[in-house]
Amino acid sequence: MTTLQDHGKDPAVPAPRTRTPLRRALRVEPRPVWEEEPTRAGLAFKGFGLVAICAVVVVPIWVVLVTSLSDTGTINDAGGLVVWPKHLTFVAYKELLSGGAVTRAAAVSVGLTVVGTAVSMAVSILCAYGLSRRDSYAHRPLLMTLMATMFFGAGLIPTYLLVTGIGLSDSYWSMILPSAISVFNVLVLRGFFMDTAPELIDAARIDGAGEWRILFRIIMPLSRAVIAVISLFYAVGYWSQWFNAMLYIQDSEKYPLQMILRQLVLQHQVPPGAMGAAVSSGAINSLSVQMAVMILALIPVAVLSPFVQKHFQKGMLTGAVKG
Repeated sequence: MTTLQDHGKDPAVPAPRTRTPLRRALRVEPRPVWEEEPTRAGLAFKGFGLVAICAVVVVPIWVVLVTSLSDTGTINDAGGLVVWPKHLTFVAYKELLSGGAVTRAAAVSVGLTVVGTAVSMAVSILCAYGLSRRDSYAHRPLLMTLMATMFFGAGLIPTYLLVTGIGLSDSYWSMILPSAISVFNVLVLRGFFMDTAPELIDAARIDGAGEWRILFRIIMPLSRAVIAVISLFYAVGYWSQWFNAMLYIQDSEKYPLQMILRQLVLQHQVPPGAMGAAVSSGAINSLSVQMAVMILALIPVAVLSPFVQKHFQKGMLTGAVKG
């Protein structure tokens, strides 16, 4: 027996899903029909997994930060790394930032990061734009040659002989030019550039725009997301660089911050000067200095990453998938 309310309803169409008590409590929107309803055990497992992952990331940073702010007595009582803060002091940071090898190395790292990122982005954008135009000269052979370098490399010894042979030994350029371009980043940029609407480029050419004007006025403004992400990748690489400095730099005054950190942590070498005297006299614990340098090396990446985070999905996934 049908009622008046049943008229006009299609029996083949399922009734709309209503919120369960768990969904009402969590204020979650209804799921699509093909997704199963989450169970309490599943939600608890996911929550535990997220907490565990966050702890793996946050706890080491916390220990490093607390140790860098602890005095000699607290570090000695803890027998090394400090987990719970007791007597906090900024003596290690004051010594590091008061001049000397660490301050000079930080300035070198900043200069390498700024100049190196600018050089790498200029070369990568020009290379990616040329390869994104299918009618460009030797498009296919150049693309295949670049991709071959991702799988086959000359090796460390030929690279060292090349860098020293062209006179870049003990030069800042030896830390920039050998790693100035990443083929992976070029391919991501190329994929994003190829996704630009061809109608815009054709309209610009009809108006008399050349390739340079198309690149700077059309392609780059539409590719701000991927350019921001690739710039961050290059900047983090230059800021964290130490291997090229170990190979090619003999003058300790040209060492970047990561080389000073390597000397402190692995070789237990305290830079000479006031800080070395303070460590020798026991006024500052050497472990506190090591942890303070780690924090200083971590700050730029931690500060810049949130500003670029919103561009990651649009910049990386679009450029990689559609390329």
